[in-house]
Amino acid sequence: MKIITDSRAERFLGRRTFLKLSSAAAAGASLSTPLLSGCSDGSNSDGSNNIPAVDAPMVVDPATPWWLQNNFGPVYDELSVYEPSVRGTIPEGLSGLYVRNGSNPRNADSPHWFFGDGMIHGVRFENGRPTWYGNRYIQTPLYELGLGFGDPNAPPFGGNNQSNVSAVYHAGKLYTSGEIGFPYLVDPDTLSTIGAYDFEGLLTTSFTAHPKIDPATGYLHFFGYWFLQPYLTYNVVDTLGRIIHSTTINVGTTTMMHSFAITERDVVFWELPVVFDFEQAMAGVANPFFWQPEYGARIGIMPLGGSGDEIRWVEIDPCYVFHEVNAYRDGDTVVIDVCRHNQAFGEADAEEAGRIHRWRIDTSGAQLRFRDEIVLDREFEFPSHDRRFTGRRHRYGWFVDQRKHPDTTDLAGIGRMDFDSGLTSYWDPGSTRHANEAFFVPRGNGEGNGWLLSFVHDHKTNESVLAVLDAEHVESGPIGEVVMPRPVPHGFHATWVPPGDNRS
Repeated sequence: MKIITDSRAERFLGRRTFLKLSSAAAAGASLSTPLLSGCSDGSNSDGSNNIPAVDAPMVVDPATPWWLQNNFGPVYDELSVYEPSVRGTIPEGLSGLYVRNGSNPRNADSPHWFFGDGMIHGVRFENGRPTWYGNRYIQTPLYELGLGFGDPNAPPFGGNNQSNVSAVYHAGKLYTSGEIGFPYLVDPDTLSTIGAYDFEGLLTTSFTAHPKIDPATGYLHFFGYWFLQPYLTYNVVDTLGRIIHSTTINVGTTTMMHSFAITERDVVFWELPVVFDFEQAMAGVANPFFWQPEYGARIGIMPLGGSGDEIRWVEIDPCYVFHEVNAYRDGDTVVIDVCRHNQAFGEADAEEAGRIHRWRIDTSGAQLRFRDEIVLDREFEFPSHDRRFTGRRHRYGWFVDQRKHPDTTDLAGIGRMDFDSGLTSYWDPGSTRHANEAFFVPRGNGEGNGWLLSFVHDHKTNESVLAVLDAEHVESGPIGEVVMPRPVPHGFHATWVPPGDNRS
């Protein structure tokens, strides 16, 4: 193993007297959701209510916010590691670049897990051989100036975002994206930042954390919510990377729309009552999003590639959805499988563990009709699907489970759900190991024929690996693991750059 280190620890370890770390901890409490706080229904990952003995339980220091300690805490050095070691066997057919984004505050003083500087981690494979691991900060103005989200010295417009949520590969370009603002172009050879990207001046508002690529056309669909009017816009990018369509959608104010969905015919939005409070933001509140159920909740459906004035809405009970599995058309009905939470960014004692729900919206009449059912009563989040079936009927979804921990988010193993049969299978990594999002990489024809890639950390040994699982047999555990040179902090979302489009 050959390691090249660009160590910046000295530069980064100096903590600012950040705007009241005590208030940051309080912000963490107000941001609490089952996804964020580790709350659950009290059952174990196998569905039982018996509490097993835990080997080396994870210790949380109450004096420090949970997102700044254990494997949520940041790393500061940027590495290039050639020929990382392997346990087990990496499948020979795996060739390409895996890239995952996450929050990694350079000053270790973020007001929440959501609001740290973006850092990507990448592992390159050639015919089943891992040839390179690297990690790089996204060089945003906030990172360069050492500023936090919403800092008045860098208002959240254009490139003034932390670009810390997702990685996206489309039309030969590798992007990172955050909750709001422009995406950033990244060099797939080195993972170095090229710069903020506004699609040659055509993007004037924001780029979502969760764009969608239509597998039939290759077009990328994205939306952006914004703090000033227009509050919501929808855009389409062609296979050459050009914005070819943009439209405004009329909504009442800024709400946190973390994701959306498409079908082969539709764009689907959910406008839910996590509302941006402009006055609170101007007053310097660390997190200006608040749970306001009186605002209402609704789902909107409009034609794919259509105009915003064609959208139709249906009211639903207040709830919150960070992530959907997928959506598709079933005749006149739009079907969406979501990880539904009772609320978000509200009172912790009012939270309810997220469950997998199926939303059905009948579009046949003059008014949309909505039906909601629980399809899996289990605390699964960070869903993945076979993206060759984006917007089409899907059978499978993959998720990260959570364990109960009173003081932190305790990520657990990886589950697979068969939506046709209702059956689930599960890989339990052990009480000291914690999986991240399981990203699906295709292997052969047929839905679900592929591999899952997930960073897994062991808090007992402080070791991180990139685990490779057979997506059709997650219960068997990893086929092989790429051993990381040092811990990889828990993060958010990933992408895959196919071979030929990355070199190093």
